[in-house]
Amino acid sequence: MLKQYKLRFYNFRLIIFLLAISLIGVTLVGTAASDLRSKQFAGVILGLIVMLILSLLDYSWIMNFQWIMYGFNIIMLIVVRIAGDSANGAARWIGIGSFRFQPTELSKIILIVFFAKFFMDHEETLNTLKTLALSGVLLAVPLFLILEQPDLKNTITVVVIFCIMIYIAGLSYKIIGGALLIAVPLTIIFLSIVVQPDQKLLKDYQRSRIMSFLYPENEEYSDDIEQQNNSKTAIASGELVGKKLSGDDSTTSVNQGNFVAENQTDFIFAVAGEEYGFIGCVIIVLLLLAIAFECIRMSLRAKDLSGKVLCCGIGGLIALQSFINICVATGLAPNTGTPLPFVSYGLTSLVSLYIGMGLVLNVGLQSSTYNKEIIQKEIDRREDYL
Repeated sequence: MLKQYKLRFYNFRLIIFLLAISLIGVTLVGTAASDLRSKQFAGVILGLIVMLILSLLDYSWIMNFQWIMYGFNIIMLIVVRIAGDSANGAARWIGIGSFRFQPTELSKIILIVFFAKFFMDHEETLNTLKTLALSGVLLAVPLFLILEQPDLKNTITVVVIFCIMIYIAGLSYKIIGGALLIAVPLTIIFLSIVVQPDQKLLKDYQRSRIMSFLYPENEEYSDDIEQQNNSKTAIASGELVGKKLSGDDSTTSVNQGNFVAENQTDFIFAVAGEEYGFIGCVIIVLLLLAIAFECIRMSLRAKDLSGKVLCCGIGGLIALQSFINICVATGLAPNTGTPLPFVSYGLTSLVSLYIGMGLVLNVGLQSSTYNKEIIQKEIDRREDYL
């Protein structure tokens, strides 16, 4: 469970990136809603503690409990389905007194850990119909429970991360090609159905968000596109260095004017653009890119396939959520309400991501180079004994 590690194998560069993006997040959340600054800071401290502990635990030992974690995950999602707290038309939270917990955020990390171990256990038979069917069923159960909340964005996120992980695990290009031949026509059919007013595939608000993106000039969907238009205006108004650094205290802002709802979560990037301008936005993008890159770099040093798939899954999750959030804030994607990793307010999301980072750090600590040194030392010790 616990091992002795060499300090030089600890990825302090990743720690620095995480501290920097988290402190930026605390600052931006405090700017958007001053009463949430202390909570966000407490979430960062809790996340760092959890990350440190997990980074010293053998991730291979943790993965031995993959089925227990999978079962716990299903139970959490069922509880949300039966007795979850509702907000904005969706039941996605479990309330315990004044504390609210969003299981789907932790569910994404659990599924990454589970499938990292599952794909390694079935490495030799990954491209067989039996393994692919079993992995599909195991994915479908939590996916259905997430979709029923309803939570379409996280459903899509989980599917994409699953595809990234199974590709890294060694999925055959023939199977990938066949899947694309099926997926592309199905996507076209799906979109052609969704644009119909009497469609039953999506909720009305989900369809409206897609339609507002496809037809922004249509006044019927003006309410759905208004937030994104205001978000783009806010980002543009920050210009190069932003209003905070330039000393512009204009009241016609995202924060003081209330022109964008949920600016501490879904549209936190608009706050960054307005307050700190182009330079602030670039710093955030580069930090998130660096964190995702470090996850991939750790995957190349992994001692086994599960570590490699785990790092790529966590890195893919951070990159994908960052991409979606920024695209929504800049009007390049339909409004989905995806938080910006380590920046948006949301303690469940923040701590869950730090859990993932702790596992990535442990993969790096048990790199192939580290294991070679351990093996060589054991050989030298036995030779000296003989």
